[in-house]
Amino acid sequence: MRLSEREFDLSCADGHEDLIGCFERQSQLDLGDGAIPLRFVVTSNRDGRYHCELGLLECQGHPVLRGPESIFAFRPRRLENQERFTAVMLVPTGIGALVGGHAGDGAPAARLLAYCADTLITHPNVVNAADINEITANTLYVEGSVITRLMMGTAGLAPRRANRILTIIDDHEAPIIRHNAVNSINAARASAGFACDRIAVLSPRLIMTTSHSSSGRATGVVENLDGLLDIIELNRAAFDALAITSVVDMDVEQQRAYFDEPALMSDDASASGLLKETVNPFGGIEALLTHCLSSLYDIPTAHSPMYDSVEIMNSDVGEYEPRKAAEADPALLAHRGVISNADVSCLVIPDGCIGLPVLAALAQGVPVIAVKGNKNAMRNDLSLLPWRSDQLHRVENYWEAAGVMMALKAGIPPHAVRRPLRAAEMPEGVMQPRGGWRWKQGVEWVRARNDLVARIVFSG
Repeated sequence: MRLSEREFDLSCADGHEDLIGCFERQSQLDLGDGAIPLRFVVTSNRDGRYHCELGLLECQGHPVLRGPESIFAFRPRRLENQERFTAVMLVPTGIGALVGGHAGDGAPAARLLAYCADTLITHPNVVNAADINEITANTLYVEGSVITRLMMGTAGLAPRRANRILTIIDDHEAPIIRHNAVNSINAARASAGFACDRIAVLSPRLIMTTSHSSSGRATGVVENLDGLLDIIELNRAAFDALAITSVVDMDVEQQRAYFDEPALMSDDASASGLLKETVNPFGGIEALLTHCLSSLYDIPTAHSPMYDSVEIMNSDVGEYEPRKAAEADPALLAHRGVISNADVSCLVIPDGCIGLPVLAALAQGVPVIAVKGNKNAMRNDLSLLPWRSDQLHRVENYWEAAGVMMALKAGIPPHAVRRPLRAAEMPEGVMQPRGGWRWKQGVEWVRARNDLVARIVFSG
């Protein structure tokens, strides 16, 4: 069994009202027997053509495997719950985002947005910086594919007090590296009280080989997956969350090119037209693995790279560029993680990103805040999608995104506090309802902040 990615072009007319269905139907034509889609990305769109990249599990009838629900399964919400303001912050892994594309360097922006929301939902790529993870108390930290399923309406989130964690480590040839992993786990048990009482050693080890797609996204191939799935199946009743640490095989020159790249020192770095940085080579293949396991077993999953060798572990890495500095100290940490798509108040993304969470937001009328200053490798024009009026908000940076969130939370259309203020539209003639209005469900009461607001539902 292995994990890999395929690239292909799809056609959907501009303004198509069911992009999710269109993409699902055409994607199935390119799949062979035994291939299960795990991760869907649109990397560029133009004139109704969409260049897509699809992460796949090539399982060929593995005896212990049950196929997950299709990633394209979509259950749109019928009503928005406005009792609390719940925001989702997404920075897709492996696209070289200027903010959040390296080692937890999106955490300051996440903390800012969390203070503007009752609940913020985000994922490891944004906030996880090895030993450093300073999320706020109102932040839910979940695996990226879970955000996709939340937005698509096929999963909900239930906060827990604690998870029983199964830790799986590679059978590394250097005992000291294995010992360091085990010591980290026992330190978490003793110092933080984490319920990580079981460790499994994977032999033969996972083979995780990095690569880049034609768009520049970081991706790769994962092999020897059978042994990992067998361990999970054997221990399934004994854990609620999964932590894995294994070696990520990567060309030495590729590593050096990424870590030795000088920092962007200009305050106007986000104003440049195209991404000119090297994409973090680790995140894409890690996301492919965690998407697979979270989807197959409905469990929170995290992965941390192991040192390749003792020489690399003991080497002086020098002074890394600040956003990458946490990579110099890899660690295996466990994090605590029912919210449904009806509770999502807005989605915050880097501008130009199109995946299933964005398509689900589009279809359900969820406001999307696209941050233009967070440059990345994607080449999509979001304005070509069929947004509703005032649904897409393109902003320059994350503090402007925070302002839009506060306006949405207050129930004020963001355009109402901009100038010039456009006049209200007044169509010609007099609008007459056909057959008169009738009640559909009468008056429906919802709680918004501290006030009771009547929502009157008509049908004509």
